[in-house]
Parts: sequence; C-alpha cells; structure tokens
Amino acid sequence: MKTLIALSWRNIWRHPARSSVLLAAIIVGLWAGVVAVGMVNGLMQQRIDYLIESEITHAQVHHPEFLAEGYSWLDIPDHDEIVSWLENDERVVSFSSRTITDGMVQSPVKTSGVRIRGIDMASETRTTNFHENLVEGEYLDSEIRNAAIIGERLASEHNMEVGNRVVLTFEDINNELISASFNIVGLFRSASVDYDERNVFVRADDFIDLLSDQPVYHEIGIMLSDEEFAAPLVDELNSAFPGIKAQTWRQLSPELSMLVELGGVMVILITMIIMLALAFGILNTMLMALFERMREIGMLLSIGMSRRRVFGMIMLEAFMLTIAGAVVGMSLATLSINYFSDAGLNLEMFAEGAAQLGWDHIIYPTLSIAEYAVILAVVVMITLLASVYPAIKGIRINPLEAARDA
Repeated sequence: MKTLIALSWRNIWRHPARSSVLLAAIIVGLWAGVVAVGMVNGLMQQRIDYLIESEITHAQVHHPEFLAEGYSWLDIPDHDEIVSWLENDERVVSFSSRTITDGMVQSPVKTSGVRIRGIDMASETRTTNFHENLVEGEYLDSEIRNAAIIGERLASEHNMEVGNRVVLTFEDINNELISASFNIVGLFRSASVDYDERNVFVRADDFIDLLSDQPVYHEIGIMLSDEEFAAPLVDELNSAFPGIKAQTWRQLSPELSMLVELGGVMVILITMIIMLALAFGILNTMLMALFERMREIGMLLSIGMSRRRVFGMIMLEAFMLTIAGAVVGMSLATLSINYFSDAGLNLEMFAEGAAQLGWDHIIYPTLSIAEYAVILAVVVMITLLASVYPAIKGIRINPLEAARDA
C-alpha cells in the first residue's frame, strides 16, 4: 500500500503546472462553495432568530378565527386561565398578552391601513427584544397620554416625526367605529420595510379603554426555554382549552419553516454544483495523465502488477489530489466563516432590496460540524465518480499494444 501511495503522489507531480492549476481550482471552488453555504445559513438563521425574538416568539395563542379576520371582538376566551396555565409551566420562560386589531392611521398627509398593537411594556420587554428596534424618541413607558410608536418608513410616508399626533381609527368590540388621537413618542426600524409600514404600537391599557369596558386580548406570545418544546406545548394548550388556536412559529410562518427544511438540501446542492464543475477538470486531468503513461502502465501490467492495483493507483491519484485541495479549501473557508461570523459581512449595496424582503444586509455566516462533514462526503463522492472512467480505461490497456505504440 505504501508503494502504491508513493507512486500515486509521484505521478500527480510529474506535471506540476497542470496539477497546481487543478489544485487551485479545487481550493477556490470549495472555498467559495462553503462560504456561500455559510452565508445562506446565516441569512436563514438571522431571519428566524429575528422573527422569533422580535415578533412571533416560539408559539402564539389566538381566537380560532382571529388571524384570518382580525376583528377586535375575536378575543381569546379563557384568557386568565391560559395565563395561569402558562405561569405554572416550567418550559415557559416568558409570555406577553397583546391587544390587536386592524385599523387606519390618519395624518394631514394621507391615510394608511395598519395593524394596531396594544402591548404591556413590562411583559413585552421580557418576552421579545422589539424595543431594541427603537431608533428615535422613547419607548411606550413615556408619561405622555396615548403614546404610540410607529415605523420609521411609515413616519416618512406621512411626513411625521416624534412629537406629532396621528389619529387611529378602528372598530371596537361592539362593531362601532372609534377614532382617537395618539402622540408619536418614538420611531422604530425593523428588518422588514413592510412590517415598519403596517404596524403601530400603543399601550395596551390605553387601547383597551377605547375598545371595551373590560380587558380583551387577542394574542399571547410565548417564549420557551427550547424551541423543541413548542410543538408539545401547543398540542397541550389546544387540548386543555378547546376554544383557542395555539400555533408554533413554524405554523405561523410556514415559509420560514420551509427554508429551515431546505437548509440541509441547499448545503448538498450548492456543493454538488461546484464539485460537478470541478469533476470535469479532474476527469480531463486524469485522462491526459493516463494517455501520457500508456507505456508505463503497460509495463507495470507486464511485470505482474494486477489490474486491481492499477485501478486503485489511478483512483488514489485523483483522491489524493482532491483531498489535498479540499483540506486547504475548507481550512480557508473555515477561517473566513469564523471571521465573518464575528465581524459580519456587510452587503450595504443590497441594503434597500434586502429590507424590502425582510432581510438584514449584514450577514453572519454559520456552518455546523455536521454540514462540514456533509460537504466533505460530497467532495469525496464526486471525486471518486469522476475518477472511475479513467481508472477503467487504465485497466483495459493491452500491455503489448502499449509497448508497440510507445
């Protein structure tokens, strides 16, 4: 085996320029592929983390028809009992009850459709980090009456700023139209332009006074100690309280759930595309080397080397060349991912387009050990497949014909 390895390594470097070009292609291609996978993972993970930590949480509870209709009278039945149940569940880290309805915001400039969210400041701050999105003014703990915070983009469209007043119009639980003046105390900027344009946050107490003569809550956002607890907790809630509809973040945002499921497939797909392109280079290099060594291989067969060992030698050459490139390429990719996972990769030129889609333009690439293993397995598999044809050609050489053609 040692002799076979020595022969294979020597054969690789008979033509240093050719082998070096192929080695460089493998290194650059694998580096680019691994970094691309890391960036895709980073984008997906950032979006998921943002949605869970800032907006939808691990699970939510609603009236069964609320998400489809959005009416203020579709409040959560047995709210107090559900709150008590959640307080006694060890899996629940925190939760926040919200009063929500669809309405309109009116300014001297225009009128826009919005979703009005009444929140309890203390519980909301414990449950989400949405308050960190505030870019101007102060949060809803302001002493100003009927305080509201709106998206920076919505404020720009209405030519409004902190200190101005807007009128919110909505239906109360009795199906009567209510209009009330609110004071803008702060502006927020989230990762999604669409979210900034369509959401207004007010204090739950102020909002409930306008909606009803008793407390009404339309949503309970729940943060858990582990995302894996979401599905069983939701099932238990739906069983214990038949009049509600509890859902996990995956059910609330199926498009993101699909992205998570596709994550593993994308790792394999991106790697295979790059390695398939490199496979033609490996195939071409091995065939050229084979045709140049026809006489040598014929002599090896003549002096007693088995065709199986010739097959193994050719396969080993391709394997060693690819593994050498893979080690260097993946090492460079690991260094790049580790650096950008801390510093972030700033794609500011795409900031506006990314914001329209709800993505952040600063990416923090990430790649798990399992994904590194998958990439390495794909590299080895593609390399071996690309080497099979030259190896078969090698063992079919007739020693007498090879000597005569030399």
